[in-house]
Amino acid sequence: MTTLQITVGDREQLRQDTLQFVQDSDADDLDSQDGKATLQFGTYDDFVDSLTPLRLELIRAIAEETPESMREAARLVDRDVSDVHSDLKQLEVLGILTLEAGGPSGAIQPVVPFDRIKVHIDYPLIDRDDADSASASA
Repeated sequence: MTTLQITVGDREQLRQDTLQFVQDSDADDLDSQDGKATLQFGTYDDFVDSLTPLRLELIRAIAEETPESMREAARLVDRDVSDVHSDLKQLEVLGILTLEAGGPSGAIQPVVPFDRIKVHIDYPLIDRDDADSASASA
């Protein structure tokens, strides 16, 4: 298992990581990540819209209980199957989990390939561009 590292709000770091990923893929050096996976959100709002408390609860339940189907995952968190299905599809798009065929009766099984999520949030309290212009006009 690996750790999913989530970063929020550091656009320059996102740009640098993307460039490094492209360079690594060009050099066939993608194994240098050492079991690390990174998901980056440009803004705090993007982060909280994507990883709601209900989705985080769902991720944890799947990681702990390894349900064999979406329906079983919905039962674990006591939620409607269609809502859980929607959340699972979004979490799959984000790369937080996979939906694998082959569960009982051909059911789709949600799988979380991580055992930990670490979150780093860069949340500036003052917009530096505004602060610089305000002090210049004073």
